[in-house]
Amino acid sequence: MPRSRRGGAALPPGSVIGILGGGQLGRMLALAAARLGFRCRVFCPDAESPAFDVAAGQVIAAYEDVGALDAFAENVDVVTYEFENVPVAAASRLAKRVPVRPGVRALAVAQDRLAEKEFLSGLGIPVAPFAAVDDEAGLGKALAAIGAPAILKTRRLGYDGKGQATIPADDQAGYQAVAAFDAIGRAPAVLERFVPFAREVSVIAARGLDGRVAAYDPVENVHRNHILHTSSVPARVSPETAGEAASIAGRILAALDYVGVIGIEFFVVEEAGRERLVVNEIAPRVHNSGHWTEDACEVSQFENHVRAVAGWPLGPAGRHSDVVMTNLIGADAAEWLALAAEPGARLHLYGKREIRPGRKMGHVNRLVARV
Repeated sequence: MPRSRRGGAALPPGSVIGILGGGQLGRMLALAAARLGFRCRVFCPDAESPAFDVAAGQVIAAYEDVGALDAFAENVDVVTYEFENVPVAAASRLAKRVPVRPGVRALAVAQDRLAEKEFLSGLGIPVAPFAAVDDEAGLGKALAAIGAPAILKTRRLGYDGKGQATIPADDQAGYQAVAAFDAIGRAPAVLERFVPFAREVSVIAARGLDGRVAAYDPVENVHRNHILHTSSVPARVSPETAGEAASIAGRILAALDYVGVIGIEFFVVEEAGRERLVVNEIAPRVHNSGHWTEDACEVSQFENHVRAVAGWPLGPAGRHSDVVMTNLIGADAAEWLALAAEPGARLHLYGKREIRPGRKMGHVNRLVARV
């Protein structure tokens, strides 16, 4: 029996939210949804998905399995996703049968680095100088136009430093550029001029069905081995820069007619004593750099995402504490007992059964009350 569709109306408690992807973000979304009285069904090809442990239902199938997708659509009231590499074809098929939030356009833009840069620059939002690279000849033309140092990134499927290589400024003969192209498998790519940033920050923002936007305070991020290590709030930026970051987030959300939470990563460039923002990338989902909101805010990014996709009013994005979020990567999670005993620390483990180097196993939020 097909479920009733409520269009733009708020979904009542007891409704079912479908989540594409079964990782830790899906797990935390399902936990937030349960607190509001929703049930979640998770669709993921990986039988060991940590989100399955806390979901009311699960579908283990490939994203290309149209029969499984159609059956999934019949048993949920709205669909969202927890990672941006869900195939657009799968999301598009579901969107013909059930609301998909955020929409398919946001997914398509974020999956292609060239499309993302063109989208942002088309809005007048500052990004690093960039050029498309389809082959070795195109790489030479891009370098002539963009210059070095630069970073060569695959257009698709790159994350946590994967699918990218650096071209140094002293590569006069172009040998290292060719090596960089080889390193990313000669895949279609984007060449980005290196941005001499002082720090990296991100903004987590939510947009509801009614168009209202709630932006969290900017967070300052530090990476290790291309993986997010810490996120600290407040970020070391001026109030004017924080306001500009929130304004940019609102422009992006409106242009995409977005519903849900988005993560926007920025470079902060310091020039002549002033700060300038350059957008690095967008993530159409709840974001690792927003995990601090679980314990330091009135309403977390996960709850606000659930509220948005269900058509509920957004909750406030204000924070009551300063905080440092630290990712637990690989063997870091083995310190769970000490972390659980640490005053002011809030431990979150993802239930992953195997510890592996480079694998995100959990995070800890260390809170400091605001004076």
